[in-house]
Amino acid sequence: MADQARARRLAKRIAQIVASALEHEVKDPRLARVTITDARVTPDLHDATVFYTVLGDNLDSAPDFAGVTAALASATGVLRTKVGQQTGVRFTPTLSFVADTVPTDAARINELLAKARASDAEVAELASTAQPAGDADPYRVPREDDTEDDDA
Repeated sequence: MADQARARRLAKRIAQIVASALEHEVKDPRLARVTITDARVTPDLHDATVFYTVLGDNLDSAPDFAGVTAALASATGVLRTKVGQQTGVRFTPTLSFVADTVPTDAARINELLAKARASDAEVAELASTAQPAGDADPYRVPREDDTEDDDA
């Protein structure tokens, strides 16, 4: 078992190697818009999980996740070879690629926050023009003069 610091360093290095190889050496056009976001290595350094995102061409077109997944599966051997050559570890970790859900989760959270802001603005506008149902302060009762009871 390797220590956690070594596993983190190896994971960081694997992410750099894979990103560089995808940019400069793998010639598959489906991988042109892929960004490596993170990598994690098991404590025994035998398996590495590489997280990636796919950027769309513009706001209207959705990225082709199926094509990217197939392209990464076909390039796994080449990428693992590059990782083995450039890391110098005894056993080259197996690579598995997982689509990173952080961007879609962040977009969903932003959407929910925008909806909450709109709802808060609507409530604030309704509250600004609201009038009390009864007296302005129904719980205040004026003090009565206690001098009448003292005379008796």
